[in-house]
Amino acid sequence: MTSNALILSGGGARAAYQVGVLQAVNELLPTSTHNPFEIICGTSAGAINALALATHTGHFYEALEDLSRLWSELRTDRVFKTSWRELIYGGGRLAMSLFNEGVGKHKSIALLDNDPLREFLSGFIDFSQVQKGIDAGDLKALCVTAMNYTSGESVSFFEGENSLEEWRRYRRTGVKAKLSLEHLMASSAIPGIFPATKVGSDYYGDGALRQVAPISPALHLGADRVFVIGVSGNRNPVHWAKRTMPAKHSPSVAQVMGHLFNSAFIDSLEGDIEHIERINQLLTLIPEEERERSSLPLRPVETLVISPSKELDKIAGRKIRHMPRSVRFFMRSTGATTKGGGAATTSYLLFEKPYIDELIELGYNDAMWEKDNIQAFFGV
Repeated sequence: MTSNALILSGGGARAAYQVGVLQAVNELLPTSTHNPFEIICGTSAGAINALALATHTGHFYEALEDLSRLWSELRTDRVFKTSWRELIYGGGRLAMSLFNEGVGKHKSIALLDNDPLREFLSGFIDFSQVQKGIDAGDLKALCVTAMNYTSGESVSFFEGENSLEEWRRYRRTGVKAKLSLEHLMASSAIPGIFPATKVGSDYYGDGALRQVAPISPALHLGADRVFVIGVSGNRNPVHWAKRTMPAKHSPSVAQVMGHLFNSAFIDSLEGDIEHIERINQLLTLIPEEERERSSLPLRPVETLVISPSKELDKIAGRKIRHMPRSVRFFMRSTGATTKGGGAATTSYLLFEKPYIDELIELGYNDAMWEKDNIQAFFGV
């Protein structure tokens, strides 16, 4: 029996796009469908979506209703503190850390305080439901990835069936765990922006960091087919050939940060997808009998990737006015606008309804455009 895996990448507020895609998937599947993904893997903000789905493994439409409600209630001040005082305090702590070796005495040093997100998620997600879904046979495994600041390893914490084993590869490991709010906060702790979170004896940060093979955890957990929802339209060949205009000014701080975010949240996923596609092509050249006889530790993996058809940076640039005034001032002063070249940074932090709604609508429309491929993937 084949196992379907859902891969939800990171990307801050961009993860709202995933909700729209999943809403379309829900409409394309029979109404009686239970969880169509036996394995769910999430990273960074994608981990929040993964947990929300995994705690409702009964009828899929019920899980989508709750996930949609989560994003409808989310806004910037429910993710991080937005007052002038808090932003100045965060910047001051970063500056003062220069005099104490960059170490916070009581809390990891970061620009923004995401305690509001912790409070919001603690009242929204019932982590005990994950094991109930596993016991009922609706879920094989749930995986949340974070980066260990001590070892530099990408650690995939997973909760699943007893038969699943831990793994260790170069710079990446799979660890059995009882998933909790700490794992979720750790996976979504964007470095420098949100504080690192302590899990066990170590501190962890955003799971997109050092995650060179984002699809690998799903394969270790037994996936034969993977449904990937990305948060970038870079896979479009038209985008690759696109020529940029000569620079009008030196890069702003936000423009530099935007490229760093893109390299962490987007590039590794797209590279891993290309890697799997190449392996699949190579395996077609080897007869199945030969693969079985030689015990080749590779198998073809069917993939379906849905990613934005529009540039989310440009959407964010139009919607920045909806952010709280204090945050908007900070973003504009660092060049996090279309004019400043750093709208990519805004696209990760813009947790406001107009932006979220447009991303959800875009995800829905993009998935419906792939209707035939999605139905073929699920065999309906």
